[in-house]
Amino acid sequence: MSMFHEGSRTLQDRFDGREIADRLEENRKRDAFNEEDRAFIHALPFFFLATAHGDSVDCSFKGGEPGFVRVTSDTTLEFPDYDGNRMYRSLGNILMSPSVGLLFVQFEGKRARLRVSGTARLIDDPARVAQHHGAKLVVEVAANAIFPNCPRYIPKVEAATPSPYAPRPDYTPPQPEWKYRDYIRDILPEGEREIVATTERIILDPEA
Repeated sequence: MSMFHEGSRTLQDRFDGREIADRLEENRKRDAFNEEDRAFIHALPFFFLATAHGDSVDCSFKGGEPGFVRVTSDTTLEFPDYDGNRMYRSLGNILMSPSVGLLFVQFEGKRARLRVSGTARLIDDPARVAQHHGAKLVVEVAANAIFPNCPRYIPKVEAATPSPYAPRPDYTPPQPEWKYRDYIRDILPEGEREIVATTERIILDPEA
């Protein structure tokens, strides 16, 4: 299943991005978690969860001790639902429309970002819930797209340092590393391709 729909394609075509989007999907998207994904997810103390049902759209911060999100198979992960404000906007959306998006971000040290899209279901089996200390329910997500993507706009939180790639007046951000990749350079728009071809390759943040 493609990551893109008609709305995505409309804007890709408007801003000369369809070929780049297709090449990124071909080279970066995967359908199964690898060992790096597992280690990254298990080490994080939080993630962001996006859900929607009709006009009810929600983005929620989910936190816990590192390891509270568990990758349970090549294509599934689960996390506990802890005691909260009882609005159940996220879980209520899941009951009605199970499509979800998860965003895992690391702000300290080596910045990184991982997107997971999939289908969620709520689990109230006591044995499963008991495996997550303090949980009221467990949310299981079957992933259909796992996509690590550019962390260039993630600030270095520990030093309160904004991303060097963020646009601001009287400042020209450096070119991100991904534009120099062999499978991208030849399909950049002409102006960007010329900049990459002539710019000295000084990357302020090699993880971007």
